[in-house]
Amino acid sequence: MSATSISKESLKAIMQSKETVVSKGAAMADTEKVEIATVANPAAAKKMTKKTSALLSNKPSKRKAQIYSVLNVVLPPVFGILLLLAVWTLISHQTPSLPGPLKTWHSAVELFSDPFYNHGPNDQGVGWNILASLQRVALGFGLAALVGIPLGFIIGRFEFMSRMTSPIISLLRPVSPLAWLPIGLLVFKAANPAAIWVIFISAIWPMIINTSVGVSKVPQDYMNVAKVLNLSEWKIVTKILFPFVLPYMMTGVRLSIGVAWLVIVAAEMLTGGVGIGFWVWDEWNNLNVEHIIIAIFVVGIVGLLLEYALTQIAKKFSYE
Repeated sequence: MSATSISKESLKAIMQSKETVVSKGAAMADTEKVEIATVANPAAAKKMTKKTSALLSNKPSKRKAQIYSVLNVVLPPVFGILLLLAVWTLISHQTPSLPGPLKTWHSAVELFSDPFYNHGPNDQGVGWNILASLQRVALGFGLAALVGIPLGFIIGRFEFMSRMTSPIISLLRPVSPLAWLPIGLLVFKAANPAAIWVIFISAIWPMIINTSVGVSKVPQDYMNVAKVLNLSEWKIVTKILFPFVLPYMMTGVRLSIGVAWLVIVAAEMLTGGVGIGFWVWDEWNNLNVEHIIIAIFVVGIVGLLLEYALTQIAKKFSYE
């Protein structure tokens, strides 16, 4: 029994050793094949090796990619703001009468701690002045949109109207917005309607021009289909023209809101009353330069927010 068991165990060991030798031989054979392929075509093997190593080295982790994308978005604006502050600080050191960023910041914190105080018609917080300016801009811009957008559709739709209004637009559009202020004061006999009139006449041109250009670029095939289907003019405007012209129209609206907010500051400097422009002029008369710089930033931030809001509205109502 013991001899038989020993022989069986020895047979198993011999078989295992044979399998190990066979597997090693196969592995050696595969290695030799790879080496032979490498020797036969060393350039291809080198190229494959470089490509593999490049893929392994250039494969960033998901976390690193997210960090890189965040830094790519955040760092450029931060560097731009730091550059602005550095230039501002340098100029303030060269000009003692110009307050630096730190002094302006402390003045802004004090100013916005109570932005809606009211000590009379000539002494109100910056919040009331911003709201008064926004109210004038909303009225003038709204009137310009009510007149300018339909007029742009008419001019672009009918060639006779385009030729008739072209010299008028070319003549009046380059006129400075403030040149219209005396006309407004003469007609309306009051400063507030005159300021709204200046916003209206300044903001209407981009809407007219962009809308009419969009209507003129509608493909003729669309209009031919409308003729074949015998569509009414209302159907043509709502189903064909409006979806196609909407991007052009929103571009005109964005340009108009920028012009309107730009003009109101200058108009309020001349008309007086409550408003961000009048507030800037009043602070200049009081030699409060910190508040003038704050007003510049406020005007820029509000204009940026207005344009951003219109951009988001345009994306919501896109007919692409």
